[in-house]
Amino acid sequence: MSKESFIPVFAHRGASAYALENSFKAFEKALELGADGIELDIQLSKEGIPVVYHDPQLSRLVGINKLVNECTIEELLSFKLGKPWKRLFSTYKIPTFDLVLAWANSQQLPLNIELKSTVLDNKSALIQILHDLTFPVGSHFSSFHYELLEIVKQYKPEYETALIATKKLKWDLLSDYKAIDSVHMHKRYYKPRFIEACVASNKACRFYAIDGNETFLTNPHPAVIGWITDYPDKVIAKQQR
Repeated sequence: MSKESFIPVFAHRGASAYALENSFKAFEKALELGADGIELDIQLSKEGIPVVYHDPQLSRLVGINKLVNECTIEELLSFKLGKPWKRLFSTYKIPTFDLVLAWANSQQLPLNIELKSTVLDNKSALIQILHDLTFPVGSHFSSFHYELLEIVKQYKPEYETALIATKKLKWDLLSDYKAIDSVHMHKRYYKPRFIEACVASNKACRFYAIDGNETFLTNPHPAVIGWITDYPDKVIAKQQR
């Protein structure tokens, strides 16, 4: 497979196998390992300021029983992140989306921006994000929440949007999802039925939870336009074989 034919590799929450997810260290490690892009998660603060954090609640990485959107931006930026036994001495903090975006633009590293559940409660904040946004070529939005992708298409029709597949997705009606350009799927969906449904509906495919051991990496279906992985180095190496 020539370099030109390699499918872009997006580092899931950064190179999250090697550094704390959604942290600058994970993003910088992904760049160092040769990732073609970064997948990250957007939640909103109480004021509607976007931050890069996966969970709607803070319990797993911060250790407090509060929702992200119950906290001010000042509170969110003060928290130390990490596993319970490491958190006290951690230097990891929640990054603002603005800072990560500025870094990505400086590197011209595409972003897969996943819009999370707190954005549903403050859609005007999403509209504001779209109004001010400049991001690297190859960037796109993804979400489990179709209505958020509809907003993206309404305000920025030129931006690519990707629906993350769940068990509830009606594959035979995929063409009715007018506001999406692609479908993001767990690798267990790498089967003819699901890929052909995308092809028939003129939707591209990206697959996540890729670890570099999948046999299909060396001979992917033409509809596949991206891999999403915690291990960008392993997936890149597999494609180079």
